[in-house]
Amino acid sequence: MRTALVGTGLVLAALLAGCTDDPYPDPAAPVGPAEPGVLRVLAGSELTDMQPVLDEAAKATGIEVKFTFTGTLEGAEALANGEVDGKYDAVWFSSNRYPAGIPDAAKRLGNQVKIMSSPVVLGLSGASAKRLGWADKRVGWGEIADQAGRKAFSYGMTDPSSSNSGFSALVGVASALAGAGNAVDAGQIAAVTPQLKSFFSAQALSAGSSGWLSEAYQRRASGQDPGAQVDGLINYESVLLSMNAAGNLPEPLTVVYPSDGVVTADYPLTLLTDAGNDARDAHQRLTDHLRTPDVQRKIMETTHRRPVVPGVELDSRFTVRDLVELPFPAARDSVDALLSAYFNEIRRPSRTLYVLDTSGSMAGDRIASLRSALAGLTGADGSLTGRFRQFRSREEVTMLPFNTTPGTPRTFTLPEGDPQAGLAEIKAYAEGLREGGGTAIYDSLSRAYEVMEPLVAADPDRFTSIVLMTDGENANGSGLEEFQASFGSVPASLRQIPVFTVLFGEGSSAELGQVATMTGGKVFDARNAQLGEVFQEIRGYQ
Repeated sequence: MRTALVGTGLVLAALLAGCTDDPYPDPAAPVGPAEPGVLRVLAGSELTDMQPVLDEAAKATGIEVKFTFTGTLEGAEALANGEVDGKYDAVWFSSNRYPAGIPDAAKRLGNQVKIMSSPVVLGLSGASAKRLGWADKRVGWGEIADQAGRKAFSYGMTDPSSSNSGFSALVGVASALAGAGNAVDAGQIAAVTPQLKSFFSAQALSAGSSGWLSEAYQRRASGQDPGAQVDGLINYESVLLSMNAAGNLPEPLTVVYPSDGVVTADYPLTLLTDAGNDARDAHQRLTDHLRTPDVQRKIMETTHRRPVVPGVELDSRFTVRDLVELPFPAARDSVDALLSAYFNEIRRPSRTLYVLDTSGSMAGDRIASLRSALAGLTGADGSLTGRFRQFRSREEVTMLPFNTTPGTPRTFTLPEGDPQAGLAEIKAYAEGLREGGGTAIYDSLSRAYEVMEPLVAADPDRFTSIVLMTDGENANGSGLEEFQASFGSVPASLRQIPVFTVLFGEGSSAELGQVATMTGGKVFDARNAQLGEVFQEIRGYQ
């Protein structure tokens, strides 16, 4: 991992505007030299949907955009550290609010041109919206929080330390409940924590990216995976409208626009201060083109985002036009307090069982990588991303190592308030892992469900997941077919637990993909990335 930024605090914790399904490439990696007519852009991956518009723009202007996609957190860190100097001409994230608050990043931000916008709102299934009386009625965050606390509906939301949509929702509901005319501060956050706990008690699905969240909702709504259905999503308006337009939902989502305000992404295409004259000219020509009325309408039609140029009318999809923009906290202590309260007090705590390959093939660098990856989650990784992905107060973590047979599971429960002693125990356990023996993947995964059963029965109100990491193919015990055949006999409460599989070494991508699909989980690829980075990425889904 890259070195941590000094003094940036938690202001960056919400910087992932859009997340790829795999670990992000290093923003500092070479991307090719500067070229006339080419704009090298470091961007949030949600902007992949702009490619048709940019292809047409290239024909009209002669300017080609070469994207490198990254999480905004990683991108902003690289920006502030100077790792992108000379490698990119521009950055394009959902918002510049976060890097603009960091002096070393802000000084590298040049001319900023807003291209489009999308507010973060609530989307509910049509039946749920009608049941709540919100189908044809504007309601405020207070009423939404009240009904959430009554468990009148459930929803999915991205992790606010991984995705801008999740953090924007957290800021929006906190600011609205606090009734703050200015950006919410630490004292106001404490005052509304009980209401925030009510609101987030209804969150039933977490994700590290807006894209995966919408896909998971669709799969659950249509019965394609065993996870419990949820009534709606908090996401970008553009994502919700795109889901409706795709026609793959059993019923369209009703978009609920909180009457007391939203937080909006405004997508500024931002020239870097060290960009050369050719890049400056390319940036000017491209942004001028993207802001013409015809192209603004094309962006609206293609991406379901709102135009930002005056005089370009919203079409009929955008039923609410008088949105109130809520103030956004820029002060470090406010962001710190908000995220700390969310993870350590407000949201439902997590439970994760790690099924860890310690077979003989893990000898050497591989077992060292596993020890380091787990130790990083205890706070040993002091990088910016590492600080925000470690195990937290109230969390329950179970380790189940395996080789020829499943090992002995060990569960760690981190106390509320001061988890340091528990974190130290997990770190010591990780450092004590030793390799040897064969590879019994599916016997060990079956054992994981047995271990989970009493834990879930004793405390069902947790975000629960299994992480399966292996560096090889199954060589001992039952195989994938036997596991699949026995999966139907697993209790329903356990079948809903997603399994996040980690490809490492010579692990079978086909088999681990099938496990992730049948359990409603996701595959993460650590074959060309640091295992620690992958484990941290998974944290956004737990």
